[in-house]
Amino acid sequence: MNSEKGIIIKCLGGLYTIESPAGIYECKARGVFRSKGISLYTGDYVEFSDGVITEVLDRKNSIIRPPLANLDQLIFVVSTCSPSPNYLILDKFIAIAEYKNIRPIIVLTKIDLEDCAEIERIYGNIGIEVYKADYSDDKSIERIRQLLSGKISAFTGNSGAGKSTLLNAIDPTLNIPTAEISKKLGRGRHTTRHAELYKLAEGGYIADTPGFSTFETNKYDIIRKEELADCFTEFSEYTGECRFKDCSHTCEKGCAVIAAMSEGKISESRHTSYCTMYEEANQLKEWELK
Repeated sequence: MNSEKGIIIKCLGGLYTIESPAGIYECKARGVFRSKGISLYTGDYVEFSDGVITEVLDRKNSIIRPPLANLDQLIFVVSTCSPSPNYLILDKFIAIAEYKNIRPIIVLTKIDLEDCAEIERIYGNIGIEVYKADYSDDKSIERIRQLLSGKISAFTGNSGAGKSTLLNAIDPTLNIPTAEISKKLGRGRHTTRHAELYKLAEGGYIADTPGFSTFETNKYDIIRKEELADCFTEFSEYTGECRFKDCSHTCEKGCAVIAAMSEGKISESRHTSYCTMYEEANQLKEWELK
């Protein structure tokens, strides 16, 4: 039988669901992948034959957990309250998106319950598109729907932020299960247990990923401290103007980034996130970076 090409839309229990022009198939992977330390990710383009994946095609990017490959955009679903926005976590994920050359986008939910002007100001000023999900306004949902058309996208955000609800509004045929927020825990129950690509009616795929917590962000990937400033795009205008070439942009005298923050040109919350991430990266052991 001739080999076919397709995209992995679900990985579960050693079985890989592949969508190809000819249909949907369930396949296993060749044992050689494991012996070579090659992991298959949802979003991988593969060749397969007789129910066996024979080759993984080159990826343009990937994130570690959840294992997703070939993303065009990473969409951060941020609720204005319950749970409240966590700028550090958001900035960590934006940095990962920049590091992986994935387009970061923010979608705000629960905008009727709390003002969202501050988030719009901070992230709009650094060129990140910010959308508002207003379920009483069909046009707002349509704008997000068009954003996804023809792209491979992933939704992520704190549990309880309303990812699954938003996905169901974008495409009701998805019928993704949702759960009410646990008042005791202050977050939603985990309703998404694996990474899966859902094909959208207007073209493209969307991955609904498990919610994250403060302790899980480093599982997406690890950024070395020397590379971190490049992941804060608003720093680029100033990093070459620092007094010291090896400036960390955290506390040095003569740092142009700190001066720009003092002048209101860089958001204080963004710089605070950067400093926290820099210190975390500085504490990493060499074996953790491999």
